[in-house]
Amino acid sequence: MLEHPIKGLMETAMQNIKEMVDVNTIVGDTIEAGDGTVVVPISKVAFGFGAGGSEFGKTDSSAKFGGGSGGGVSIEPVAFMVVGQGQIKLVPVDKQTTPAQEIIEQVPSMVGKIVDTFKNSDKKKKVKETEEKVETIETVSYEG
Repeated sequence: MLEHPIKGLMETAMQNIKEMVDVNTIVGDTIEAGDGTVVVPISKVAFGFGAGGSEFGKTDSSAKFGGGSGGGVSIEPVAFMVVGQGQIKLVPVDKQTTPAQEIIEQVPSMVGKIVDTFKNSDKKKKVKETEEKVETIETVSYEG
């Protein structure tokens, strides 16, 4: 039995998509900086494929075939993995964050500000206590 022409269309289209989309497309080639830091690009890959055909005329081997296939690929960078200086960091490309993520990101700086406020409050309290002691000493020394 003869092979149906749509099979050839689909195999060709799928082979071309396979050649375009491999693991190196998703996790890109590494980039090494001068200080030894390594940057690895990470992408999101999406693709679609469609094929169709029709036979015209007789239903035997002399029927005319018409068909087509097509596909599309979308590659979008999503993050960079940075490896160096004893740490691994994932740096997202898209900075759209949810309110919860924004709050979580701000927690360290808020804690630092609160600690500084208490430290400054304690310092002011100690300065005030010291000034009061000095005034008491000055008062006692002038009276005595």
